[in-house]
Amino acid sequence: MARCDQGYLCDVCGAEVETITESDLYLRFMIGEIQSSRLLSTPDRHIRCNPVTAQFIDHPDFSPPVTVEGDFDRRLFDPADITPRVALVTRGWLRLKQLAALPEPLPLAQYPLPEFHRASR
Repeated sequence: MARCDQGYLCDVCGAEVETITESDLYLRFMIGEIQSSRLLSTPDRHIRCNPVTAQFIDHPDFSPPVTVEGDFDRRLFDPADITPRVALVTRGWLRLKQLAALPEPLPLAQYPLPEFHRASR
């Protein structure tokens, strides 16, 4: 496949990020951490290639779960701080799955979780 026919290449492992459901970039867009204007200029990676974020996805379909050893291990932090982060990142990942399953694509501004629609414009 010609390089121009490839999607984003993971800046960690170098392999193609083949689907939106694997994209850390689009996950961060879903949860309001990156604006749409930066999607084309920000490197992408597989969600699992960013374990610091991936560890917050808590869903049976995201298996095996990701754990992080060291200073950024979510188990080291106060559960009161972690619980909302787990809820947000998991919802963002589920939104990626929902978008991938749609028969027709939505406008980009409608991709993020509803509370981030305005921020993505």
